[in-house]
Amino acid sequence: MTESNEIVTPTGVNWEETALYQFMKKHQFEQIDQLYEAINENPAWFWGEMEKEIGLTWFKPYTKVLDQTQGWAYSKWYVDGKLNIAYDAVDKHAQGKKGKSPALIWVGDRGEKKTLTYLELQQEVNRLANGLTRLGIQKGDRLVIYLPMIPEAAIALLTAAKIGAVAVPVFSGYGAEAIATRVNDCQANAIITADGFFRRGKQISMLKEVERVAELCPSLDHYIVVNRIGEKTTRKAKISYRSYEELVRNESTDFPLLELSSEDSCLLLYTSGTTGKPKGTHHVQAGFPFKAAQDLRFAFDFGQDDRLFWVTDMGWMMGPWMIFGALLLGGTALLFEGTPDYPQPDRLWRIVEEHQVTYLGVSPTLVRSLMGQGTSWIDPYDLSSLKAFGSTGEPWNPKPWKWLFHQVGKGRCPILNYSGGTEISGGILGCFPGLPQRPSSFHGPVPGMVVDILDKKGRSVEQDVGELVIKQPWPGMTRGFWGDKDHQRYHDAYWHKYPDIWIHGDWARKDGHGFWYIEGRSDDTLNIAGKRIGPAEYESALVAHPQVVEAAAVGVPDRIKGTAAVCFVVAKHDPNQKTDLPRELMDWIVQKLGKPLKPKKIYCIQELPRTRNGKIMRRVIRATYLNEDPGDLSSLENQHVLAEIRGLRGQEPEDG
Repeated sequence: MTESNEIVTPTGVNWEETALYQFMKKHQFEQIDQLYEAINENPAWFWGEMEKEIGLTWFKPYTKVLDQTQGWAYSKWYVDGKLNIAYDAVDKHAQGKKGKSPALIWVGDRGEKKTLTYLELQQEVNRLANGLTRLGIQKGDRLVIYLPMIPEAAIALLTAAKIGAVAVPVFSGYGAEAIATRVNDCQANAIITADGFFRRGKQISMLKEVERVAELCPSLDHYIVVNRIGEKTTRKAKISYRSYEELVRNESTDFPLLELSSEDSCLLLYTSGTTGKPKGTHHVQAGFPFKAAQDLRFAFDFGQDDRLFWVTDMGWMMGPWMIFGALLLGGTALLFEGTPDYPQPDRLWRIVEEHQVTYLGVSPTLVRSLMGQGTSWIDPYDLSSLKAFGSTGEPWNPKPWKWLFHQVGKGRCPILNYSGGTEISGGILGCFPGLPQRPSSFHGPVPGMVVDILDKKGRSVEQDVGELVIKQPWPGMTRGFWGDKDHQRYHDAYWHKYPDIWIHGDWARKDGHGFWYIEGRSDDTLNIAGKRIGPAEYESALVAHPQVVEAAAVGVPDRIKGTAAVCFVVAKHDPNQKTDLPRELMDWIVQKLGKPLKPKKIYCIQELPRTRNGKIMRRVIRATYLNEDPGDLSSLENQHVLAEIRGLRGQEPEDG
């Protein structure tokens, strides 16, 4: 195995001072396994306690925490309860002294800065709520949010929740066709966008894309445009155009409180699969926002004095997660429009110091790219405000994990590995501040998640790779896919393999010391001559080589082994080193993993296909290499790299 044997204990966090430890002490649990057992036996008990811990405000009390009469795949939570999640995220904090505390901090690509206090955020949300209501947007209407990471993105998200509309955030880098697919799927009424944004100092137009969307989507009645780069509309679309600034300018800063059901629709987050159109995961008022806050509190120990900066986009799950989670807990969310290495590789560290960030969320890919720049860009900055790093989106390799922990965090800040998904509303597995850590691992299930690892026959496995599954309901679970009236796609996605058990699609493993690992997507997993292995093992071995920056491994058909590994690497010094390095890496892999797992082929390529938030698209690599349909490519930032991968297949014999 390529995992690290090193166990480290971060020095900056005391386990016994964390919210999770205090909750366990309050309920007389000495070990976290005792808490897990209690949750498994009675999830309603736990989630009844959690809504009190987070501080949800019930305008009408719920009569029952959990209703499973239709089966736990269709669970209902906080039955008959009335609340408004935007009230808990904004309005209640806007009162008294807390109203003067920062709710949002914004940093633009060119260095612009803006802070909104809770009181100012409440006023902006109410202005937009009045403006949208005047346009006829009402409860249940779908509001697409196609915005860069600017304050209006958070304001629009919170406003939709406040008026009972359904927010539909989409990636700011999408083109018109990708946006139109999602708009038409949910039959959205309106779209809030910007004329553009700045990326690496250059203007990127959004207005042209959204005007094409308006022509492609009959359901749209309005598009509302924030002035960011000063681009003028051609107004060719036949629907109503509104300037955001004009829409809100004369609106009242008061808005009547709307009492909503705990199960009222709140959010549609689209997730792409390997085939078929994107799926709109359907979330509710007491679902996604609540789960985000609960995870932040009990898996991160985030509190009202903390500041959260996650490098993400509002169209990815972590954007809404950051906004709802941080604000429900009375903390501060930092939105960053720019890129982490522009204008220089010190951009992140400069922001951390200047804005006293306490939690910084990064991806392993981002860390690998910054690691190549060395520590000279980090050393000048005072990072003492940082309590922890967060990480999600892909498995770690030990080498960059150790670099972040030792060189950047100085052994003080835990790396809170966090894995779940859009349909989960947050995490399945997590880490807990204050406990010893093993590089690249998880401590275990996020409290509230009843998790297991199963083999093909549905038996629990220890120290072996198996399917990551969930065995009990939780409030943040998607209520299904939008428009999937018979729930067939929902069933096929999560419930098809084991009776009454949620299959998440990840391979996982637990080692002999109790640490958990994600080994990649189960549809990415390789079964080589009867040995099942996750791509992360190949990739960890490859990036441990001094000449390799990044790596991706996929499985391809093989006449002898059934499946063979093909690896793609980006070299550190010479990306055109096509021959010598692959031969060296073949020997390297054999030393690390053994001769039976020797890859069929290793290629050096210029870059790996990825989304803007750094997630490597293995399914796209595999499909492109095999000349198969790669499925939905709308979230892929660098589609040009596919031509290089496509041209590689002819360079090898049929069976290697």
